[in-house]
Amino acid sequence: MRSRLLLSVLVVGFAGALGCGSPDDPGGGAPVPYTPTPLSPLSLAPLGDELTLVPSHAVSVPAESRKPYEPVALAALLAEGYGDFDLGPGEGHVTVAPPGATPPAPGPNARLLVRFAHLADFQLADDESPARLALFDAPEITNAAFRPQEGHGCRIVNAMVRTVNKVHDTAPLDFVLLGGDNADNAEGVELDWVMAILGGDPRVECDTGADDDPLAGQDNDPKDPFVADGLAVPWYWVTGNHDVLKQGNIPVSDLLSAEATGDSSAGGTRDWSRAGGPLFKGPVVPDAARALLERPALMARIAADGDGHGIGAAQVASGKAYYTFDVPGTPLRFVVLDTGAESGGSDGLVRQGDVDALLVPALDAAQAEGKWVVLASHHSVGSLSNGVGLGGSEQPDAVLSDAYADVVGAYPNVLYSMVGHSHEHRVRQIAPAAGHAWWEVMTSAVADYPHQARIVEIWDQDDGWVMLRATTLDYATEGDPVAAEGRRLGLVDFTAGWCDDGRAQAADRNVELWIAAPP
Repeated sequence: MRSRLLLSVLVVGFAGALGCGSPDDPGGGAPVPYTPTPLSPLSLAPLGDELTLVPSHAVSVPAESRKPYEPVALAALLAEGYGDFDLGPGEGHVTVAPPGATPPAPGPNARLLVRFAHLADFQLADDESPARLALFDAPEITNAAFRPQEGHGCRIVNAMVRTVNKVHDTAPLDFVLLGGDNADNAEGVELDWVMAILGGDPRVECDTGADDDPLAGQDNDPKDPFVADGLAVPWYWVTGNHDVLKQGNIPVSDLLSAEATGDSSAGGTRDWSRAGGPLFKGPVVPDAARALLERPALMARIAADGDGHGIGAAQVASGKAYYTFDVPGTPLRFVVLDTGAESGGSDGLVRQGDVDALLVPALDAAQAEGKWVVLASHHSVGSLSNGVGLGGSEQPDAVLSDAYADVVGAYPNVLYSMVGHSHEHRVRQIAPAAGHAWWEVMTSAVADYPHQARIVEIWDQDDGWVMLRATTLDYATEGDPVAAEGRRLGLVDFTAGWCDDGRAQAADRNVELWIAAPP
């Protein structure tokens, strides 16, 4: 019975915009204003230790020559099963301890310290923006220039929010921690969508420029408005490179903001007045809401939303999301770093001035107060650089990976670090040449296959050890055919060879990570 219920949660009939007319036919025409209807509560939340989603079609090697950004090719790939999946058994948790260590059995007073969801890399994209470079999409190096599912991104994130809420109904969560790259192209309207979906809104419409309706009717295409339930728990902001840079690489400027709000696409954007939203270059309907956000404006918008999500006056003044928060009634303190390089380049940037003025004082205070630290940032230790990547310039004050690890390794109360950016599940021990080692936990992207989040628990085992249990979470699409369509499109991107595999190995997905409790 449970497998049949899970199937009903995850598998919904495909009702996509690809099914209407030919690529040159008009879509549904001018939309008729209406009030969207809230979705019914979900029946189940598909945790990865209960079931897995397995692509039905093998991954094409080499990558498919048919381009998923062309509607005819995409429809053909869907018809051939590239977007189909089966349900497989759940995966048990792999126990991982530091090399040479064997944790003892839990003590009589083992207790759960915190339970939260880690949601990384939404990359909610204004797919109609003239600032897009979608026609540069190709397998491997530029495979993130376009995603077949990106127009459905708002509905995918909304489905993940609803799924997290269902998890919370069953076993309460303390909060949601974002992983950065919440927006895709540093546009104000993309940030607005993120906050509306996470915070709840009776009418979210992820549509800019012309008011599109690819399929006539209500609630049947990605440009239709929908009701966002909003998270049932607080959420905390983490900044990624796509939040502060055009296309995640290029520094924001008045010139680029004028391009984003202008009326001409040079790099390729979508035309939802035609079936399937084909890519094109040329004139677009301008929209002032597409303006790119400088760091202070970004922080100010977040600070003004709800409880501020960790952002306050200091972060608005600096433009950077460095802050801390405690888990009440526990020794846990989260220390959040801002690793987006406003100077350009997709790699992480940690500046010496921020280490001296923000990171070290935060770690000193935590150690003095007997707090156990969980770090949170968008970039992993291995993704830190001096800013010389595509679109960037060398930053002489950059703190590189080894030096950063040495700073953190001086604090034996640092236990774990939650990161994103690389769009894959990954677990590794960070062991500096001298000092203390800790666990780095990377969560895959909601935007890309496998489109998962993690549910994270941290336990004081009452035996001198601490344990982090991470469990993957797929989003449920029960009652939401648009989110279900988005999943199929994301599977096509993966099985056609135009997207990397973010699943990694079993020991990177459902894991229990042990570490000695701080002295």
